[in-house]
Amino acid sequence: MSGILDLLNSDLGKTIISGVSGSTGTDQNKTSSVLTMALPVLMKAMQRNASTPQGAEGLMSALSNKHDGSILDNLGGLFGGGVDEEVKTDGDKILGHVLGQKRQGVEQVIGQKSGLDAGSVGNILKVAAPILMGVLGKQTRQNNVSSSNGIGDLLGGMLGGNSAKQEQSFLESILDADGDGSVVDDVAGMLLSGSKKKGGLGGLLGGLFGGK
Repeated sequence: MSGILDLLNSDLGKTIISGVSGSTGTDQNKTSSVLTMALPVLMKAMQRNASTPQGAEGLMSALSNKHDGSILDNLGGLFGGGVDEEVKTDGDKILGHVLGQKRQGVEQVIGQKSGLDAGSVGNILKVAAPILMGVLGKQTRQNNVSSSNGIGDLLGGMLGGNSAKQEQSFLESILDADGDGSVVDDVAGMLLSGSKKKGGLGGLLGGLFGGK
């Protein structure tokens, strides 16, 4: 099973980055940076939520009923005439549900590292969140995940499992950010002082946080 960052590097990922960039009027490189940081954070937050039976059941219900992956079948239509307000409203609800009170802090931290204001990050994530749910819905079907236990394993697999503790602690740090900016340098320092391995989540994010 491919990880979420492998997806962003694929042709589908490039279509998503280009479409989100165009629909939000945001520079494509900055949009790519935001998505590379934000999608693993959103998935980590979902994994946290799915660690309770109620949270896992709610996520499974959303994936089987509304977010079944069909959004990926017509991305040209989604981005073609400007993203529908209904999609953005849905994205807004997903972010509120997944991140809860952490949302503002997450958007501020990612904004500071990508060179965008938190509002622009929020706009990008509103469009990206329903697409991410579609990706998860499709993976759920392809891997025949039908139990609430299975959804946690699926999210862990797409995040790269537990092989890289540094990556996991990075994601936890962003999720626990309060938006005051102080955590940002700690998070960046933690990443950059670690291994520079290529290919993994840490390598990708380490490169981003290196301030190219």
